Amino acid sequence: MKKILIIASHPDDEILGCGGTIARHQKSNDNVCIQFLSNGVTSRNIFKKKDVQIRLENAKKACAVLGVKNLKFENYPDNMFDTVALIEIIKSIEKTVFKFKPNIIYTHSKYDLNIDHQITHRAVMTACRPIENKFLEEIYSFEVLSSTEWSTDKELSFKPNHYVDISKCINLKVRAMKKYTDELRIEPHPRSISAIKSLALLRGSASGVKFAEGFMLERRIIK
Repeated sequence: MKKILIIASHPDDEILGCGGTIARHQKSNDNVCIQFLSNGVTSRNIFKKKDVQIRLENAKKACAVLGVKNLKFENYPDNMFDTVALIEIIKSIEKTVFKFKPNIIYTHSKYDLNIDHQITHRAVMTACRPIENKFLEEIYSFEVLSSTEWSTDKELSFKPNHYVDISKCINLKVRAMKKYTDELRIEPHPRSISAIKSLALLRGSASGVKFAEGFMLERRIIK
C-alpha cells in the first residue's frame, strides 16, 4: 500500500488534474489524502458567503465518488497566493507532508496561467526538498483544463512524459466532476464534460491506451 498526497490550489483541480489516477490508487487500496489550499470562489466578482460552503461540500461529494475521505482544507486567499508570504504556504504543506508521509505526490504544473497554481508548484517543490523525507519517492505535476493550456509562455509549456491509463476510471472521473455543479461549463469551454473526455482521449492516444491522464515527472527516486 502506498500513501498518496494530492496538493491542489482549489477544489475541482484534483478531479481535473488527476481524478482518474486518484480512482486507480483507491482501487489499489492506496491511502489517499488531498490538501486544498484555497476555496476557489472568493476572488469572483459576485459571490455569497454560502458559495464557499457549497464549494467545500461539493469537494467532499466529488472526492467521495472516488472513495477519498481524507481531505484537508486551508484558507489562503483565492487567486491571490502572491499576496501571501511564500514561506507560510510552504510550512502548511510541510506540516501535511511530514504528518502524512506520502510516497507519491501529485500537484500543479509550474507551466500554468493561474498564479495560485504556479505558487502551489513552487511551494510543494520547496516543502519537498530532499531533506529528512526519505519516505517520498515520486513527485508529479498535472495539467488543469482552463488554466494550463491557456499559459502564454509557449516555449516553456506543459509537456507530459508520464501517463496513467484511466480507461477503466474515466466514468468515475466524470461522475466526480459533475459534483462541482457550479464549475462545469457547456462546450466548447475546457471545463465541459466533452472537453474533459477529449483531453483524456488525446493523452490516451499519445500513450497507446483509450483514456489517460498526462503528468510531468518532477522527481523519482528508485531505491
